[in-house]
Amino acid sequence: MGGETRLGVIGCARILPAHLRGMKLLREAGYEDFRVTALMARNIEDALRFRRRGEGPPPRPPASTSPGDPLGAPHMYVSDLHDGEVEVYDDIDRMLAEAPIDAAHVLTTHSTHHWIAIKALEAGKHVAVEKPVAVTVRAARRMIEAAERAGRTLFVLENARFRPHARASAWAARSGLLGEPQLVLSVSVGTAEWSPDVVLAHTPWRHERLGGGGVSVDFGPHLMDWARQVAGEIDTVSAVARTLEPIRREYDGRGRVIEEIEADADDTFFAHLQFVSGALGVLGFSAAGHGELIGLPGGRAIYGTRGCLKEGDVILDDGSRTPAVQVYRAQADPATQAREFPLPLEDPFALETHQFLTAIATGGEPELSGDEGLEDLAAAWAILESSHAGAPVRVADVASGAVSAVQDELNEHRGIE
Repeated sequence: MGGETRLGVIGCARILPAHLRGMKLLREAGYEDFRVTALMARNIEDALRFRRRGEGPPPRPPASTSPGDPLGAPHMYVSDLHDGEVEVYDDIDRMLAEAPIDAAHVLTTHSTHHWIAIKALEAGKHVAVEKPVAVTVRAARRMIEAAERAGRTLFVLENARFRPHARASAWAARSGLLGEPQLVLSVSVGTAEWSPDVVLAHTPWRHERLGGGGVSVDFGPHLMDWARQVAGEIDTVSAVARTLEPIRREYDGRGRVIEEIEADADDTFFAHLQFVSGALGVLGFSAAGHGELIGLPGGRAIYGTRGCLKEGDVILDDGSRTPAVQVYRAQADPATQAREFPLPLEDPFALETHQFLTAIATGGEPELSGDEGLEDLAAAWAILESSHAGAPVRVADVASGAVSAVQDELNEHRGIE
């Protein structure tokens, strides 16, 4: 399609400020062939909260105070991006029938991604959906099928892939700079804001198993996407997942408990990966953990036959040590850098929106297609399927639906056929 793409945002909650900030940066960089023309939320007040500066309910406090956490992005309004009318809705069917939109950004809870995206695709809209692409593999498959029938773009908003260090790490691992990948590691226990028992991002559904919560499917796709980027496709996953804190709490400013919720979704997992290439991996994450936090320095590490990447640096057997992003900027092919950081931009939300809009404009297949999102989701669900089975599972079997014991109850509960 040519001309300006009109975007409708479905879901006006805690991640929306980061998306609006990215869109603003994209327009400031000179890419102005889009406008946000509609906002939809179940509660119309939530949509009005983001429409125009000086109007609507007051902003909510950021969901996170951790530096760099998208959930801590400052509140923004569509009017900060551009002038023009923005329609607001509290009904998805009416929005899709009436709103002046060509594409939808779906930023709702995990358990609603599939049916909202399918409705939008069937209405002829292109769709970008926050990670995970869907609540189960079967739901993701139905979204992909709907996109194919409609001839529309389905894109996964996996912002972590677009970060400079993530791009540099993937290039260092797959370009041969580190040699053949042998080991990939990412382990952390405890989080600065949520451990040991605070409600994650102040959203209770993240702790509801049948609500699509749990860190394996919430945070797991980020880790699995990174692992696949640096070491290739994952063959098998052997994992254990647990709920270490069955009661999650909200606290006031004085540390007093003001609310308690029961949690039955996993808050901790440890997974051993075997890659098709022969490389091995260990991924571990816990949103529990009393006392002091622990994690790998720099968060993640990659070891190859010529060196490693740790604490953000490329460290080779010749003794050299250089920041990974610096090596990428100096040595990566200019065409690769131009493709991964167009305009140039480095904000991951700006970059993912640019890729979505470019795919719509050109009719090309985006890097983060529905199929790509399904692969990340299948690898993440393999954590829970393996934990349930007490044995390794093949990611391909989870992706195909051959292994789905843990997902079956969720599919039935959500009416996913």
